[in-house]
Amino acid sequence: MTKAELIEKMAKEADISKVAAGKALDSFVDGVTKTLKKKDGRVTLVGFGTFQKSRRKARKGRNPQTGEMLKIKARNVVKFKPGKKLRDAV
Repeated sequence: MTKAELIEKMAKEADISKVAAGKALDSFVDGVTKTLKKKDGRVTLVGFGTFQKSRRKARKGRNPQTGEMLKIKARNVVKFKPGKKLRDAV
């Protein structure tokens, strides 16, 4: 599902305009992003799941084309753990 398809579905089910649904979705995404930027960023949507920031350590990797060893820098990643209702639905 694309963002446009999601906006259309939200607008139809909530009986609002596509513009309002787009603003609501953008607001949700911005809120999650700002929360995850914080030190202990975590967003929990009961029944749906939890978005959590995690730190991935630096490690060594290999370029599959050349076989050359390279260093992969440490970085923050976002992990998603589905909630019970989502797991049961899927």
